[in-house]
Amino acid sequence: MGRVTERRRVVRIRNGGAGVRPDTLVAEEPLEIRLNGRPLAITMRTPGDDFALAVGFLVSEGVLADASDVQAVTYCEGATTDGSNTYNVVNVQLAAGVPVPDITLERNVYTTSSCGLCGKASLDAVRTATRFPGIAGDPVRVPVEVLTGLPERLRAAQKVFDRTGGLHAAGLFTAEGELLDLREDVGRHNAVDKIVGRALQAGRLPLAGAVLLVSGRASFELAQKAVMAGIPVLAAVSAPSSLAVDLALESGMTLVGFLRGPDMNVYAGEERIIL
Repeated sequence: MGRVTERRRVVRIRNGGAGVRPDTLVAEEPLEIRLNGRPLAITMRTPGDDFALAVGFLVSEGVLADASDVQAVTYCEGATTDGSNTYNVVNVQLAAGVPVPDITLERNVYTTSSCGLCGKASLDAVRTATRFPGIAGDPVRVPVEVLTGLPERLRAAQKVFDRTGGLHAAGLFTAEGELLDLREDVGRHNAVDKIVGRALQAGRLPLAGAVLLVSGRASFELAQKAVMAGIPVLAAVSAPSSLAVDLALESGMTLVGFLRGPDMNVYAGEERIIL
């Protein structure tokens, strides 16, 4: 299996002087996700938690909602022409009776896009596809002082970031600020999929009452993944997109952006924030 980090030669220039030294970089490799043996999507990811990434991705696609929906998750042998296993191809075999979605060209374009969908049709598709439509009624409330402390807790738990400086993170917290899970990845959407996939494997979906914190911006894609997992509160240290705000308003999710120090912007669901 691929390593999370790799060493590379670097010429380091400091104060006008140069020297050669090894540097630790975050690993990035492609992962092909197959569904019942058929190729579905390819994502660039940091190796590790690949099974969770695959099933979390399928939660966001509306294919999975419970651990019982999955018969098996395996690395595919013979992934190269010489028959060796690259550990870069994962197959998710659905349990008997679980509907298999149509794997069309249109769907593949959608699943491999890093910018999500656009327009009203995409919002309608998410609303009808989610198995956990109860976000709007989730009674969770989060004290503002808990929210302001989450970025520091997330950063303190990022072990690989300390060595590379090149990873996004997603953290799952309780409303009291307890860290439930944290995943790091070169792709912010992968980090969220790993969180959601691990929750599915543990039988914890929907993630009612939970707060999801992401280290970058809150795009429509990340808001969609939160909705599909039943997460009522999404917070980001950077800006949300307009479509992310639209989706939060339509689904009843609380969306917080620019969560830095004592400050934040609440774009939707402000009734859940205790001042």
